[in-house]
Amino acid sequence: MKFCTFSHPARGTMRPGVLTSDGAVIVDLGDAFPEMLSILKGGEAAMARVRDLHAKAEIRVPLSEAALHAPVPVPEQIRDSMLFEKHVQQAMEQIARMRHPVLGPWLVKLGMVKVAPAWYRMPIYYKSNRFSVIGPDGDVIWPRYSQVMDFELELGFFLGKKGKDIQPSEARDHIFGFTVFNDFSARDAQSIEMRSMLGPCKGKDFDTGNSMGPFLVTTDEIGDPYNLRMQARVNGETWCDSNSSTIHHKFEDLLARVSADETVHPGEFFGSGTVGDGCGLEHGRYLKDGDVVELEVEKIGVLRNRVVRQK
Repeated sequence: MKFCTFSHPARGTMRPGVLTSDGAVIVDLGDAFPEMLSILKGGEAAMARVRDLHAKAEIRVPLSEAALHAPVPVPEQIRDSMLFEKHVQQAMEQIARMRHPVLGPWLVKLGMVKVAPAWYRMPIYYKSNRFSVIGPDGDVIWPRYSQVMDFELELGFFLGKKGKDIQPSEARDHIFGFTVFNDFSARDAQSIEMRSMLGPCKGKDFDTGNSMGPFLVTTDEIGDPYNLRMQARVNGETWCDSNSSTIHHKFEDLLARVSADETVHPGEFFGSGTVGDGCGLEHGRYLKDGDVVELEVEKIGVLRNRVVRQK
């Protein structure tokens, strides 16, 4: 199933919905569930109710007439990680070139800029601001303290089941579904923070900095999450055309790592980190005022946002 949070002039406030099988109509679930989180937390009983409404509900809205928001407007938690080796390697190489304009290119050419051994030992992650989430076609407001804005093409998942000390073999049972994630980044602020041995902080945490959507697609409809085409376009120009198969650390290993001696809850979100070639940093190119970023992941859809400088 493909879930969403939408609004429509005839229905008023934001409401949870699920697409019909042809993808053209949203079944309004708002009279049964106040928000998407209530479905994620409701377990099998909630899903049984959704399936019944999917077949029988009378309130249906054409997708073309609805405004889509982030599938879960305020997640219970946001954790983002770095699971793709190519991104980590290329980002480190580009940072070396920027910080050391003369020596950096030579270090990269000689193969002396390498991913830290610790990265290979375990999935690493940080926590982001769960209140700064926007959805499809929402404007990303460029923070005033930054001059260098970037996007990041990611795949993410929401939990639908509580757990602790989850084994990798059990992890898939805890995942409700997947969505597209754009972790917008103020690269200049992030660079300073990371040199200070703590962060990221304001490099990531600003209003509208986390974009998700357009749909939250259940695991059964996704099938294999490690065989999804992932693309990024800026103003229609393709900057990235990759695949989730290039992932190094699997989602199951990430969830096992996070849940070690720590309870995780339905409604929490986990980002994959950027796929290789999936951000401007790796290309040495960044966003400009008014740029439109489109991230597309197979079986989920296109997450589109415009970057806007404050006047």
